[in-house]
Amino acid sequence: MANIRLTMRKIREVLRLHFDCDRTHREIAQAIGTSTSTVWQYLHRVKLAGLQWPLPAQLASDDAALEARLYPPPAPRALPRGMPHWPTIHREIGKPGVTLELLWQEYRAQHPDGYGYSWFCRAYQEWAQRLPVTMRQTHMPGQKLFVDYSGKKLGIINPDTGEIREAELFVAALGVSGYTFAELTWTQKLPDWIGSHVRAFAFYNGVVEILVPDNLKSGVLKANFYEPQINETYQEMARHYSTAIIPARPRKPRDKPKAELSVLLVQRWILARLRNQRFFNLDEANRAVAVLLVDLNNRPFKKLPGSRRSVFEEIDRPALRPLPDTPYQYADWIVARVGPDYHVEVDQHYYSVSYRYAREQVDVRVTTNTVEIFHRGQRIAAHGKSARRRFHTTIDAHMPPEHQAVVKGCDPQRLGNWAADIGPHTSAVIQHLLGARKHPQQAYRACLGVLRMGKDYGRERLEAACRRAIDLKAPNYKFIASTLKNGLDREPEPATLQADLPLMHANVRGPSYYH
Repeated sequence: MANIRLTMRKIREVLRLHFDCDRTHREIAQAIGTSTSTVWQYLHRVKLAGLQWPLPAQLASDDAALEARLYPPPAPRALPRGMPHWPTIHREIGKPGVTLELLWQEYRAQHPDGYGYSWFCRAYQEWAQRLPVTMRQTHMPGQKLFVDYSGKKLGIINPDTGEIREAELFVAALGVSGYTFAELTWTQKLPDWIGSHVRAFAFYNGVVEILVPDNLKSGVLKANFYEPQINETYQEMARHYSTAIIPARPRKPRDKPKAELSVLLVQRWILARLRNQRFFNLDEANRAVAVLLVDLNNRPFKKLPGSRRSVFEEIDRPALRPLPDTPYQYADWIVARVGPDYHVEVDQHYYSVSYRYAREQVDVRVTTNTVEIFHRGQRIAAHGKSARRRFHTTIDAHMPPEHQAVVKGCDPQRLGNWAADIGPHTSAVIQHLLGARKHPQQAYRACLGVLRMGKDYGRERLEAACRRAIDLKAPNYKFIASTLKNGLDREPEPATLQADLPLMHANVRGPSYYH
């Protein structure tokens, strides 16, 4: 109101200076502190309104009446036949290659007496601005899948203890249709995060071009506007499905509006409806979520025609890329260092690589059934995963030539048979040597050294030396060699020495290991 009164006072002053004082437009503009064009507009409006100076008594002090005469509402324009259907225009503009100009040409082809192009564009923008903020973004069909966790959880009762454990709610939504996928998982950790993506792609029966996650640690190791660091397993899953990962900016919810909206809808239309139900396992709860998810996707839009499902079937589904032949198999990535024995430790088992990579840092990909080892992006070894702790899996080709020569000349079975042919104590020593090392091949030279003493000193003396080594708890190459060299094997044994063989020693693997 203050602005109206100020404007009306200025107009009256312009009229007084113009008619009573005969001032020019420039002088009047300087006097009232405005532009000459504004002075001209005021006088022009007075002329169009047919007013004279001095103003009539009813307008001299009534600002509202003077404003109504000078600024009358525009006369209503007769609408041409065939108003554009803005919801349809809004849906079509998201399709590849579709522009407002093309849509206007199609509109005029149906309605030759319709609006012009400028009015068409301006009217569409005004209509679109009245939509919710999250619906004003333009998305291409099948281009983006927004993924996030709800933040609100669902309690599941342990039937044995009565303890309530809360499950996380994963939510995914397509950019154009908003077609939503949701499921419960126990955690937000990497295995559950990846598994939910795999099941989401199966739900949509197709793959998008871009994944837009929040900066969850399972997916994004380090958030950064220019170069976010993506978890290697998450990146590998994206490569498997030929999609890209472009995380939303930290603390920028408008970067992922579909996820924010879908999370809100899932909380209202799924979690809220399940709040009073009791579930005793995760599968039972997910079946209930799936039923309500169908209802959510079939609910009609309030301001647009159709539903999430109908728009998905019409626009998003045809644009999705086909799924790969096999779903992604979850894998952990581990940074490790190759030992001097050219083996890498994974879950207390040792897997070989080529001896040329000894002491090098490598990346290890571990799945349920396989262990793959990479050096600077190149795979250098692959093994079947073993559950045996503190054992080795070795490929002969990974060994240096001198080790291969030893392996070719002997093996545990051959060494065991050779030792058993000499005597039980020699056999016990050889079994102990093979079991005492982390890697059996590392004991081959010591075993060969012990057995070849039978050629130098005789089989009987070697058996006696091995018996003495067992009794004195020193069954190793150096002790046996020193015993034979100094003739101690010929001396009588003290009565207190142990006579039993240590066949149940903790480090002895036993004959079954070598079959």
